[in-house]
Amino acid sequence: QVQLVESGGGLVQAGGSLRVSCAASGRTFSRYAMGWFRQAPGKEREFVAAISGSGGSTYYADSVKGRFTIARDNAKNTVYLQMNSLKPADTAVYYCAADSLGIVVVSTRPNYWGQGTQVTVSS
Repeated sequence: QVQLVESGGGLVQAGGSLRVSCAASGRTFSRYAMGWFRQAPGKEREFVAAISGSGGSTYYADSVKGRFTIARDNAKNTVYLQMNSLKPADTAVYYCAADSLGIVVVSTRPNYWGQGTQVTVSS
């Protein structure tokens, strides 16, 4: 089992950058593919980005491709989402997710979720 705690959300102006982090508990972090999802008010939760356990494979939603970068540091049990060129449409609660079954599963139906961190982009 893994527990996830997000941090780093906040308020940023459009065009700015922000990095959110997710710290995971446990000794087997590298066995888990990790992902980021987001949920805006009144909308369903949507996939943002995912990364394999080794960090060698990544996958992005079309809406963030070229602006967001997912990365992980297995020595620190942490996954990051670097968000650049932010838009008001990126405003949402961002959730970290994990699954031991790989990058495809973590991007669709992950088993573990964090509590979320709010990202607000002002125009």
